[in-house]
Amino acid sequence: MVALALVIVPLVFALLAMVVPQRVRSWLLLVAGAVQLVLAGVALSMPVVGGLNGWLLLDGVGRLVLAFTTLLFFLCVIYARGYLAFHPERSNRNFIACLLAFMAMMTLMIEAQHLGLMWVALETLTLASAPLVYFEQGPRALEATWKYLLIGSVGIALALLGSLFLAYSALRGGVAPSLLQADLTADAARLSRPWLRSAFVILFIGYGTKMGLAPMHTWKPDAYGEAPGVVGALLAGGVTSCAFMAILRFLRICAAAGDATFARQLMVVMGLLSMAVAGAFVARQKDFKRMLAYSSVEHMGILVLGVGIGGAAVFGAMLHMVNNALTKGVLFMSAANIQRAYGSKSTDDVRGALRRVPISAGLLLAGFFAITGSPPFGPFLSEFTILNATIAGGHWFVAALFLLLLAVVFIGMGSTVIAVVQGEAPKATTEAKSTRGVRFSFVAPAVLLLGLVLLLGVYIPKPLSDLLHGAAASVEVFR
Repeated sequence: MVALALVIVPLVFALLAMVVPQRVRSWLLLVAGAVQLVLAGVALSMPVVGGLNGWLLLDGVGRLVLAFTTLLFFLCVIYARGYLAFHPERSNRNFIACLLAFMAMMTLMIEAQHLGLMWVALETLTLASAPLVYFEQGPRALEATWKYLLIGSVGIALALLGSLFLAYSALRGGVAPSLLQADLTADAARLSRPWLRSAFVILFIGYGTKMGLAPMHTWKPDAYGEAPGVVGALLAGGVTSCAFMAILRFLRICAAAGDATFARQLMVVMGLLSMAVAGAFVARQKDFKRMLAYSSVEHMGILVLGVGIGGAAVFGAMLHMVNNALTKGVLFMSAANIQRAYGSKSTDDVRGALRRVPISAGLLLAGFFAITGSPPFGPFLSEFTILNATIAGGHWFVAALFLLLLAVVFIGMGSTVIAVVQGEAPKATTEAKSTRGVRFSFVAPAVLLLGLVLLLGVYIPKPLSDLLHGAAASVEVFR
């Protein structure tokens, strides 16, 4: 019942948002976010959450992803109310309805244990998020939306093909074809090995496209750069985490079949490649929102690298997934505030932000140190855990590359962030409207997220620790 409610409730609110007056919708969005947060809390307190004869089930990784994505969504809702109040001339009907449908489909993907249902959820999630990317409108936003849809559609098509390959591997192995995770895992030893390997490669590319791994990342700089900041936060912290979760479920099937080595080696190579591509493009990047997109490419690489290494690095990857989502929320919200104040997202026009918008600039600077793995923030702990496990496993070359690429990204991002926050602020301002009355919504969510990221660098609360260990155990169970 709770599993269905987590999907149906935000859809009901989305339908209501289409018919209620504009002045009511932002309050409806806030209520929907609060209700979803309560439902998620109820679900996480229950030992088993499932439905539809096994098609829906919260597994170890799903519980973790549900916890932080629901919290991130609620804080993004608070920010979105201020953002929409700042644009009263625009209708918020489609934005709010799509935002709620976005949450519903993200939750459905988290719970889905049927590969077909998971694919449908991802496809619908892509369609629901496209109007959100285009909300700022303009030719660049239109180009970014089309690129997001076209490249995402290629990835989704590959994911469907990979799912069919996986089902055919069962047929070739003499097993009754099934797309249920439990069935495929139970019969994994009998799956046709060549078809299973082919399925994993295609699925990894397909869902890796939605995750934003290089070289399938080309939609990210445009979509993140042109979407409203709150949408960028949800894409970077929500959609990518769900796509990563899907890859982990396929890895589980490979591991149950005794073929995890092949999959993990592929993940290590692609993780390092993604970090290298991000390091190359983040250097001398003038558009600070595109810079955040390449940072996301880097951290998707860190996630798959951690899982590819295995052992304690898997726990580090689970923790890093949480840290990345929360920190990206800080960065995208603060970057959007700075862009709003200057009317630009280029370092050619934006400088001296610490004088113009000191709180948002301070958040951007702190978020930069956090996301690049500086102590005492959470990403330092998760990246150190991955590095320590890599060295302990004897992967010295991988560890050296990991450290080198982290340093390259730190230097590249640092040059852009310092250019934004330091210097003399231009006297003229392009911000025609006062943010009085909505300033709390613009700042408070990012401050709370930063506080959580700082907390996770020095202390992991027991409920979260249990979720992290449960998620890591579900990935490593067949190792």
